Amino acid sequence: MCTSAALLKRTPPKRRRMGLTNYRKRLKLVKSGLPRLVIRRTNRYIIVQAVQSLYGGDRTLVTTVSKELRKLGWRGGLKNTPAAYLTGILAGTRMKALGIERLIADLGLFPKASRLYAVIKGVIDAGVEVPVGEGVLPPEDRIKGTHIRQYFERVSQSPSMKAFTKVDKDVYSRLEEHVEEIKQKILSGVSG
Repeated sequence: MCTSAALLKRTPPKRRRMGLTNYRKRLKLVKSGLPRLVIRRTNRYIIVQAVQSLYGGDRTLVTTVSKELRKLGWRGGLKNTPAAYLTGILAGTRMKALGIERLIADLGLFPKASRLYAVIKGVIDAGVEVPVGEGVLPPEDRIKGTHIRQYFERVSQSPSMKAFTKVDKDVYSRLEEHVEEIKQKILSGVSG
């Protein structure tokens, strides 16, 4: 026999049970009325999207993946902070071309990664307004990859270390210049 308390207990939605969606946070973002700047990171790439929430479902306006940086000549890693920043600039220029002037950031369930905030800084530098506190944005030396270059110089002196084997090693000796070079390509409208 069922009790009234058992009848009142509802099973949470599947995405909530699986830990994939925070519905309270999503509702706040949707109620803002602004398109969402959805930033996700995978094991290999950074994915940036502009998504408009509609009554029948979401509509993706722009999608940019860090893999597209290769077409512009980027020879560094595709998921580090400089790559995230450059992907943000590339996405921001595409959003500006579509007339998107303002977005609200949707960082998902893992909002603590500084790479995600580097994407936001890239979108802001491309000219799209995203409300965010200045204190959470990474400093300029991290965006340019100074920390990566310093680590590369330290590791390359030890012959037993095998880091940086999959990418072009000479790019890490001049990483800051390479980031600036790709940034200028993106902002000048050169596409691969």
